[in-house]
Amino acid sequence: MSLELMFCHKANRRGRSYVAPERLPQSPPPLLQAQESPWADLPCELLLNIIWRVEANETTWPGRRDVVSCAAVCRSWRQTTKWVVRTPLQSGLLTFPCSLKLPGPRDSPIQCFIKRERSTSTFRLYLGLTPVEAGKLLMTAKKNRRPMSTDFLISLSKDDFSQSSDNYVGKLRSNFLGTKLSIHDSQPSCNTAIQMNNWSCKRFLLKKGAANPQTSNYRVATISYEINLLRTRGPRRMQCAMHTIPFSAMQEGGSVSTPTSFQNYKFTSPISIEKPQGSTSSGSNPLILRNKSPRWHEQLQCWCLNFKGRVTVASVKNFQLMAAVDASQNIVPVAEQEKVILQFGKIGKDIFTMDYCYPLSAFQAFAICLSSFDTKPACE
Repeated sequence: MSLELMFCHKANRRGRSYVAPERLPQSPPPLLQAQESPWADLPCELLLNIIWRVEANETTWPGRRDVVSCAAVCRSWRQTTKWVVRTPLQSGLLTFPCSLKLPGPRDSPIQCFIKRERSTSTFRLYLGLTPVEAGKLLMTAKKNRRPMSTDFLISLSKDDFSQSSDNYVGKLRSNFLGTKLSIHDSQPSCNTAIQMNNWSCKRFLLKKGAANPQTSNYRVATISYEINLLRTRGPRRMQCAMHTIPFSAMQEGGSVSTPTSFQNYKFTSPISIEKPQGSTSSGSNPLILRNKSPRWHEQLQCWCLNFKGRVTVASVKNFQLMAAVDASQNIVPVAEQEKVILQFGKIGKDIFTMDYCYPLSAFQAFAICLSSFDTKPACE
């Protein structure tokens, strides 16, 4: 059965390459019809029970690949997987590539780690608790130095960083001093107002017959580091303006708008993604994240933060991000005000941990952590 699953998976991949990304054909190609018919005859109850069992047992990688394989068997299996597999916000699991751009869970963070390779200037994001475990490679970033800026190109592949490639996810760009950085997504946001305020989006929309929409970059967040030339203000101070996440997402009953589809490249997924109910209007103020201020430890004579065992090595790169909320307004629950949304820190030579949760996605969290690797002569 495993050989047939692999064969059907390869056949589906080969068949999809000839289908326009805007919509699926009304009827599958003859090759797919011949291969899907034996599997489509399974009773719905039996098929649903199979997918449920696979989903319940395979919660980690690499065993999680069985869930993806089930979605690639045939159309009926894919539709059933849509109904069974849930988003990261609901399940806390990263299953398909589109999960990388969906908000994480509210209660417990998704734990990852980053490996830095100095020789190639690359940074690899893995899913897992520690580097000892066999984690799944989620994304890879490559650092490119320019005369007046630095770019971190983010890709699904470990060695393909072309912006015209199907693996391209987005990029992080910094200014000359490393104090201002912007996160660019390869896809437009659900927030129409934010899209139209972005000049790169306007310029792309004005181009008629554009063949490669994934080559455009849409600014989704801005990261600012406070200048500290004299080094008298302690550790780094940073602030992140999340332009595609409204401030109301942190309020009780708030939510984040998610893409309705990921077209034109490998983010197309069997997961059903919809704009959640109760979303705020596009004119809402963006969510602002700030780093948690460390406390001075008299005995150790250094600045300290409680990483709950996830960070073991002192580094200027270590940080925790929280929502910048005015406590006097009482519009956000106290638990949300004190909640760490993203934490990043060093655990060994060129190895770092990254834990993130709602309302950030894996892509946004990874890009923010990459900003800590950029040279900042004016901040430290």
